Amino acid sequence: MARGSRRLLVLATLVAATLLPAAVCVGQESQPEPEQEHRIFGIIPNYRTSPTLKDYQPLTPKQKFDVAAADSFDRGTFVLAALFAADGQLTTSSPSFGHGVTAYARYFAASTGDFIIGDFMTEAVFPAVLRQDPRYFRRGTGSGWSRLGYAVGQIFWTHTDSGGAQFNFSEVAGNAAAVGIANAYYPDGRTLSSNAQKLGIQLGVDAAANVLKEFAPDLERMLSRPRSQSR
Repeated sequence: MARGSRRLLVLATLVAATLLPAAVCVGQESQPEPEQEHRIFGIIPNYRTSPTLKDYQPLTPKQKFDVAAADSFDRGTFVLAALFAADGQLTTSSPSFGHGVTAYARYFAASTGDFIIGDFMTEAVFPAVLRQDPRYFRRGTGSGWSRLGYAVGQIFWTHTDSGGAQFNFSEVAGNAAAVGIANAYYPDGRTLSSNAQKLGIQLGVDAAANVLKEFAPDLERMLSRPRSQSR
């Protein structure tokens, strides 16, 4: 999954670079909060994004598990797992999986496990135990650069159920736990350095996902403008 993860990082970087100049203007416009979409670009699951911190209400432990389940078992998760599995097989990221159809099935199962375990660790188990909020709260206004910093910053700084803020233990420890569990089904790369690299990549992927969550509504609004103006 590592190579596919790096490509997601590159995609998010390109999206951010494209949107930053426009976001300065778009973010300063007075617009109603957009209705929250459950998928970014129709594929990437997006059940834990909140459009605002206004009138904040914490999630119950059950609601946190509901969010994790929705993200984990959305059809987009399986589409992404299939793409990451294909990338893994093409690049032979896990040589012990072998080749052919059977190998692809193993890559797909492993990629699916990565998504599901990661979602539950970072969105349900650790947030419920530590009483942290797993949601991403969009800023939606301000300069593009400030919004980019805000999006990346929420990987390390999050909201608590009591309304405060603290280090995002759920994100870091949750992903560390997911990486550790993945050693059970990834025979290759079980060294400490390899696991540390996987954790760093996963944190980068989640930061990239935050960037997409922050700017995707702007991009969709920009793309819809020509059609609206042509009517």
